[in-house]
Amino acid sequence: MGNERLETTLRYYGISPWEIEVIYGYLVGRFTVRQEELEQEALEPENEEFVSFLEMCIPLEFNDAFFQWFEYKRWEKIKAVFKEMKRRRGSKHALKIKVNFAGRTKIIFIIDTDERQWFNNAIEKMDFVLELLPYHLNPERLPPDTSEVIYRFHADTVRWRLHAAISAGVQYTFKGDSWKAVS
Repeated sequence: MGNERLETTLRYYGISPWEIEVIYGYLVGRFTVRQEELEQEALEPENEEFVSFLEMCIPLEFNDAFFQWFEYKRWEKIKAVFKEMKRRRGSKHALKIKVNFAGRTKIIFIIDTDERQWFNNAIEKMDFVLELLPYHLNPERLPPDTSEVIYRFHADTVRWRLHAAISAGVQYTFKGDSWKAVS
């Protein structure tokens, strides 16, 4: 990863200038940061019900090498900002955060839990998915040619779970212990 200046993108709606500036400050030490403030009309339908929405696109793979390069301390500070954003907004569809990591298989984390306790828990446990990736991304367990895997935090089990996968333009959902094509 060296000294190259990769570009990361922040897309957001209903996020205060202070919050964006703090996140920007943590990212700009490692990336060129592109910001895109969205209008409510430009939100995807699944994001419209939220008071605030933030999507952070990281142009690197979700792996140990990323965290060593980015620095765990810096990542912890970003997580603290996410938790503070939730605290300031309360519950009931207040905040949705989507974190995308590039790579051969794109990894996406969606955090939209209403209760602050579970939201904070989701933020803290995001790093733990690293340990599960070799199992989850095993080609024998995924639909063929999977390009994207989406994780969602489930408050009932208090952990991140596989939610969906995209393969050759077809979306699959993970039910039980297998993938089912969405019709």
